[in-house]
Amino acid sequence: MILQNEELLNIKQASIWASEYLGKRVTTSNICYLIQYGRIRKLSDNGTTKVSKNELINYYKSYNGKREVSWKDQLGDDLNWALSFDQYKEAETTKHVYRLHPYKGKFIPQLVEYFLDDHIDKFKTKTYFKKGDFILYPFSGSGTTLVQANELGMHAIGIDVSAFNTLNGNSKIVKLK
Repeated sequence: MILQNEELLNIKQASIWASEYLGKRVTTSNICYLIQYGRIRKLSDNGTTKVSKNELINYYKSYNGKREVSWKDQLGDDLNWALSFDQYKEAETTKHVYRLHPYKGKFIPQLVEYFLDDHIDKFKTKTYFKKGDFILYPFSGSGTTLVQANELGMHAIGIDVSAFNTLNGNSKIVKLK
């Protein structure tokens, strides 16, 4: 339901407004992502996609720097906020092949890479995988783990009950001649 005095913005206007509001670049793709994944509603005005400025404000208020405090209040100070990857824009978490098809259950590649790569930090105190290792990944979904393993020089085998997910994942890692 659209309120009578609610300010509606088209995708480009929403991108410009959000960029100014957050002080960082928000692309039209970022706004489309919010719509596609149900973070904000898609509204229409004579065939043009519109979004509510109020919904954008509410979304960004809950997002912009306050999530860490809220989660730490709920889960405690030992929460490793670095693993939230909150600092990344949507365009950075859906790099290259990840835009082939939207998949709501996917991991962001940075999370998978964090656990597969050879770095050690305060949270990750031991390395388990190295170049040339084989990764067996049941429930491979959209193939994020397969792609990241391949990027790190590992061999990856993915299994999924969904034929579509298997096709989706394989299309991201197949070698073209």
